[in-house]
Amino acid sequence: MNWQAVAAIYKFEMSRTFRTLAQSVISPVLSTSLYFVVFGSAIGSRIDEVDGVSYGAFIVPGLIMLSLLTQAISNASFGIYFPKFIGTIYELLSAPVSFFEVVIGYVGAAATKAMAIGLIILLTATLFVDLRIEHPLIMIFFLVLTCISFSLLGFIIGIWAKNFEQLQLVPLLVITPMVFLGGSFYSVSMLPPFWQTVTYFNPVLYLISGFRWSFYGVADVNLAFSLGFITVFLLACLAVIWWIFKTGYQLRS
Repeated sequence: MNWQAVAAIYKFEMSRTFRTLAQSVISPVLSTSLYFVVFGSAIGSRIDEVDGVSYGAFIVPGLIMLSLLTQAISNASFGIYFPKFIGTIYELLSAPVSFFEVVIGYVGAAATKAMAIGLIILLTATLFVDLRIEHPLIMIFFLVLTCISFSLLGFIIGIWAKNFEQLQLVPLLVITPMVFLGGSFYSVSMLPPFWQTVTYFNPVLYLISGFRWSFYGVADVNLAFSLGFITVFLLACLAVIWWIFKTGYQLRS
């Protein structure tokens, strides 16, 4: 394993975060804080408890998951797309670095950034609502697994995208609506039977439900399903990336 190459890619990607601190960290934290103010404090004070949890605290795992998914995908996709855009990807491909080391460098940096933002948002949430974390180890495990999995997805999107519009297509038109319709602001049991059935086909529901279980011990679906889903998703992303480097899809003409 060429750890020097991995460290070089990782440090380069992390340094980009500090150069764009307002966009990379302050903006997502500020946006999520507004959700806490509007939904948690203003609207939440007029809504009864959900599954024995105050509404303001109930939505915290969903809002953290919203930022985690979007930031993990955006960071990883832009990280690999930009070398493609300016042509330096060929220098990387011709260097004595395996695809596995390239993935570790880019995905590791994107996952680290997403995880840091998730923890900052978690700390920010304590300013607005009373939180408890009943299963902190499961919470950290879920956080890490989700950040890595969706950073892998972002890496795939960055290789697939042919322009900046396609780069933003999946996070804006697919991921964000799925998070909002995946139980971020409500429990599935509050929906009519038809929409409950529809919601169970939304994969993000299993992420939010598992993550919420680590906080309050309540969930819409069994924790084993949530962990099983995210594990299968991670393995599927790894398989796609392996195929991309094997075939040279969007990397070599």
